[in-house]
Order: sequence, then C-alpha cells, then structure tokens
Amino acid sequence: MPTSVEGIYRNGRIELLENPLNIPEGALVIVTFLRKNDIDLASQGIDREQARVLRANLATFSEGWDNPEMSIYDDYDAAKANH
Repeated sequence: MPTSVEGIYRNGRIELLENPLNIPEGALVIVTFLRKNDIDLASQGIDREQARVLRANLATFSEGWDNPEMSIYDDYDAAKANH
C-alpha cells in the first residue's frame, strides 16, 4: 500500500515534513509536484458549495495575506533560520 508524506522542494532536494513509518531504507519513491492551486478539495470532503462558502469567508483576510510584508511567511522556516 502506498504511503504519502508531504515535503518541500528546495535547492534540488526534497525535504520531508514528517518521517514515514515502517518504510525501509532505499525504498522506491515517486515524487509528484503540486502547484498551490492544485488541491483536490473533493478528496478532503469539500464540495463546490462548501468551497464557495469557504472562499467567501476567507476573502476578508485577503488584504492582509496580499500585503507584501507578509511574504516573509512564504518561506517561514528559511526566514526564521536567518534571524
């Protein structure tokens, strides 16, 4: 059975966000790159109407999220390591 683990691609390497359980060293892996907007909401139990409501509710935060000063959180771990 496949095991899925999230990770981040940086400097030509994949950094896993968690250690997979019971996976032997040298196991074969397949890496799939996701774009930020390529999230399958249906697999998360969210239908189109729920997505519309969520989008509308979160729109009130967009001004803050779109603020250029918030870009520090785009790569928070790296920014934190540099300070």
